[in-house]
Amino acid sequence: MAFEHLLYEVQNGVCTITLNRPEVLNALNEKLNYELRDAFTQAGEDEAVRVVVLTGAGRGFCSGADLKAETAFRGERSLADAVRNRYNPMILAIRNLPKPVIGRLHGIAAGAGCSLALACDVIIAAEEAVLTEIFIGIGLVMDAGSSWFLPRLVGPMKAFEMATMGTKVAAPEALKLGMVNKVVPAGQLDAAVAQVAGYYATAPTRTIGLIKGMLQKSYGYTREERPEQEAIHQDMAGGTHDHREGVQAFLEKRKPDFTGR
Repeated sequence: MAFEHLLYEVQNGVCTITLNRPEVLNALNEKLNYELRDAFTQAGEDEAVRVVVLTGAGRGFCSGADLKAETAFRGERSLADAVRNRYNPMILAIRNLPKPVIGRLHGIAAGAGCSLALACDVIIAAEEAVLTEIFIGIGLVMDAGSSWFLPRLVGPMKAFEMATMGTKVAAPEALKLGMVNKVVPAGQLDAAVAQVAGYYATAPTRTIGLIKGMLQKSYGYTREERPEQEAIHQDMAGGTHDHREGVQAFLEKRKPDFTGR
């Protein structure tokens, strides 16, 4: 599939998806919304892909919605339709992907760009990276999933502050708040991402997909229901090739050769 506003590359099990509108700090227009959805769908269907790295070209990760582009259709349809048809499918494509997604975060991740970052399973950030929910600055509420992600990561009070004040959170503080997994100097960002991506590229992919789904649904089950869900998913994991390989490797005292099946 050819893309206009993003770069898509697969190498050694790692799919790198790069937002490629650096002249506007990778702001999201309608075409890029749909391309991101399609790119993650493609990565999900490709058995050669074991892990996805999401990043942005140029000086920043993503500055949010392209307001200049948005004004081109303002009044022609509701903002609700834009969220339902463009932003929600983009985020759900990431969250429903049964493979790990690593956010490579540098520069700014603002508004829907912040939502896009928080949708990742693991975030590795450069020291100068900044996350901010700037919707309030134009009199709008959070969208693209931020109202779900943010309070679960930082707690309701900090989430309220960030959402209502547009607080800028630098990477070191984001690490303390639990918004990112690791912070490194900018010059070490690629190496840090490659190390984590390399791990997931050789990990039991189907099992990780099951874990991802379980964690996402963890708030939706009671304490009594959760153990039954664990039992069901454990049975599913036990039917994979990688489970059998892991047990055999343990018995033979060697490193397992996981294939993602």
